[in-house]
Amino acid sequence: MYNIALALLAGILVSVLLIFAVELNIWISLLIGFILIAGLYLLLTRYVMGKVTALMDTVQKDVQAGRVEKAIKVLESGLKYGPWQIYVTGQINSQIGMILFLKRDFAEAFPYLEKGFVKNWAAMGMLAVTYMKRNKNSKMIDTFESAVTVNKKEPLLWNLYGFCLEHVGEKEKAIAVMEKGVKKVGGHELLEANLDLLRDGKKMKMMAWGELWYQFHLEKTGAIIKQQTKAIQGRRKIVRQ
Repeated sequence: MYNIALALLAGILVSVLLIFAVELNIWISLLIGFILIAGLYLLLTRYVMGKVTALMDTVQKDVQAGRVEKAIKVLESGLKYGPWQIYVTGQINSQIGMILFLKRDFAEAFPYLEKGFVKNWAAMGMLAVTYMKRNKNSKMIDTFESAVTVNKKEPLLWNLYGFCLEHVGEKEKAIAVMEKGVKKVGGHELLEANLDLLRDGKKMKMMAWGELWYQFHLEKTGAIIKQQTKAIQGRRKIVRQ
């Protein structure tokens, strides 16, 4: 990372100059160099992350306004910050992959999701779903395992993992994953309810997760429309009352 390299270089140079040119005490010189390294690193990190944050704000506005292609171009322009700050490249790749996945450009989304940030659980879930649809079950499992290791408190991620395992015929593994998820999350009503349904050999009610679930494109469009219509009708009844 450039910011680390520059901070180290500056700190070492200053320490060397203080020791040999100024003839300052070696320990004081090293301490000053260390302080300079830490301070310069923090300043460079703050500067780069400020640029990335501003970029992400622009992307969010573009996506909300339906300017998807523009949002992707803005994100791609942000890849130049990757060499400066750790994880930036992975975060940007995750965002691009998610946008493409959401608009059903699955093939185009795949390489970005593959290079994504493991802490972005939604992007990792999309990558795992892609592997499942390509019949690469071992890759799907590896992806989910990486995701739940660093996102252990995300209930939908555990439920998605269990759903995909059940979908590929691994019901017992799905139950074990869901049980582990309930423990890691610390209890979750919907996760526990779907675990009970899975144990009873019934279909899990994934649409209860709402928009968070729909983003993975694992429900038929007709089913989603039907569910949304019911929700609208329910709201109308409440208003009339």
